[in-house]
Amino acid sequence: MSFDEIIDRRGTHSVKWDMMEKIYQVPADSGIAMWVADMDFRPPACVQNALEAMTRHGVYGYYGDDSSYLAAIRWWMKTRHDWEVAPEAILTAHGLVNGTALCVQAYTEKGEGVAVMAPVYHAFGRVIKAADRRLLELPLATVNGRYEMDFDSWEAMMDPGVKMMILCSPHNPGGRVWTPQELRQVADFCRRHDLVLVSDEIHHDLVFGGAKHTVMANAAPEISDRLVMMTATTKTFNIAGSHTGNIIVPDANLRAKLQSVMNALGISGNTFGYMMAEAAYSPEGAAWVDELVAYIDGNRKLFDEGINAIPGLNSMPLEATYLAWVDFSGTGMAPAEFKARVEKEAGIAANHGDSFGRGGENFLRFNLATPRSRVLEAVERLKKAFSDLQ
Repeated sequence: MSFDEIIDRRGTHSVKWDMMEKIYQVPADSGIAMWVADMDFRPPACVQNALEAMTRHGVYGYYGDDSSYLAAIRWWMKTRHDWEVAPEAILTAHGLVNGTALCVQAYTEKGEGVAVMAPVYHAFGRVIKAADRRLLELPLATVNGRYEMDFDSWEAMMDPGVKMMILCSPHNPGGRVWTPQELRQVADFCRRHDLVLVSDEIHHDLVFGGAKHTVMANAAPEISDRLVMMTATTKTFNIAGSHTGNIIVPDANLRAKLQSVMNALGISGNTFGYMMAEAAYSPEGAAWVDELVAYIDGNRKLFDEGINAIPGLNSMPLEATYLAWVDFSGTGMAPAEFKARVEKEAGIAANHGDSFGRGGENFLRFNLATPRSRVLEAVERLKKAFSDLQ
């Protein structure tokens, strides 16, 4: 397929495009939507073919016999990530935000703390607070223009009431691919403080250049008794609307706690999500992902070159994800001013950095998973909006 094709998503109930004007006051007819983390590309043909086979059959009943679905997940994790997954370890949720919420319910009680590394994906904090748990933001340090873990400062912030940590790996919004050494440090931290570790690895297929993602289960197998892994096809293949993700729990006791919560809430997967995921995790899907990553890498390079040429703006080096994290602090502007320039003058909707928590106040997050012509247009608009700095 051609990733350069412009697909008009307006009027299709797309959150990203159809809610842009209401939320950001960016005009629907002329604005560029670069906020919600889904792609403006069609998924691989194998996914579309699976859906078309379903519609030809024309009966949409309950899903049963998940053996081929589980086999597809296990094949993907083994071939793409060198990770052996036992079929009984795999539980299916309605996406990984739902998966996060289920883990909060299963492994913590009201009033207890859940730690995250801030700034980080905003849905973590949202579900933690909604469940009447305490959100503990452990600040990431910025070293040589990228995020690093600051265990020394984190130690002083911990208390016995914190029961769980959520790791975002690769990191959203900073785009870091954590090294095996860093992951082992996280594992040691969780053991010292007796934390259940939930590792959200939804972006693990979208890694660039010399970076290499290591799954936490491989980096620190010794903590399998406290480790919960979360993966999904949804981000990799742009099928987020299927609301299907996997919570992979190696330890039987941890898994039983989670299964109990899922049973109590009546959680079960949907046929469309199962069929799409199984089709995606295939050799054809793998070839498509390789092409996708190369294309987004090209977008990333062009975007960073353009943004970093604007005085006062800095795009954090992106090792993974398709989400550029741009620092506006060098402009000396208050957040309200640089947001207004981006939205009102450039006509671009980007995620506000403060929604990602502590440390995000001077940033905006831009979605680069869109045709290259649109990325180039966005760069030109931003250059014009901040032309007085040049």
